[in-house]
Amino acid sequence: MSQNTNDPLVIAGVEYTSRLLVGTGKYKDMAETEAAIQASGAEIITIAIRRTNIGQNPDEPNILDVLTPEKYTILPNTAGCYTVKDAVRTCMLGRELLDGHKLCKLEVLGDEKTLYPDMPATMEAAEILVKDGFNVMVYMNDDPILAKRLAEMGCVAVMPLAAPIGSGLGVRNPHNIRFIVEEATVPVLVDAGVGTASDAAVAMELGVDGVLMNTAIAAANKPVLMASAMKKAVEAGREAWLAGRMPRKAYASASSPESGLID
Repeated sequence: MSQNTNDPLVIAGVEYTSRLLVGTGKYKDMAETEAAIQASGAEIITIAIRRTNIGQNPDEPNILDVLTPEKYTILPNTAGCYTVKDAVRTCMLGRELLDGHKLCKLEVLGDEKTLYPDMPATMEAAEILVKDGFNVMVYMNDDPILAKRLAEMGCVAVMPLAAPIGSGLGVRNPHNIRFIVEEATVPVLVDAGVGTASDAAVAMELGVDGVLMNTAIAAANKPVLMASAMKKAVEAGREAWLAGRMPRKAYASASSPESGLID
């Protein structure tokens, strides 16, 4: 584990200063989207190809006119896809619209109620995309074995959920996240479930390489302010992880030495 608090996040050979990745959905307008993302300090922004225009609808506003590929790394995602075929097709569309861009975030959902990933379908789609030359960052459940298999397959990052998408419940199973981190050979990013800044800090303190969020910022009463809070929380959580927390103890322990006390 590096002790350098300025160590970069490296994904598919590219270095990033920020360990906070953010989505672009659910904001009230483009201006709020842009302001919140700027406040977050994020360098990687994820865009749902099936829900957001990045050029496939020439008569509609293009989000890339506001959030340009020159300023941000665009991470097209397959949100809303429930089959292997739809997910693969969506990634190919994103690559075409972004002039051969290889980075993608793969989601293959299992049902509409929980938005949990369909892992057999996710594994199948990931294998197809990796073989086709994509740099796949994959949304998954918090299963350490599957995380290992996806890394071995060639995915460039694994992204276990902390809690259901959009739930804001925080990290519900920290032990599994730690198991994934301990065995990781690729970056591990918590994806889904963060609700507030303390959740982001907790996730980073588990040793993950980054956190991706959307609803936690966009659904806040003041999204731009929450984006700023999330930036600080991710940075603080990373520093705390590198520093190493004190051991937990059952009883009190004096902060000051007891020797030399005045009678």
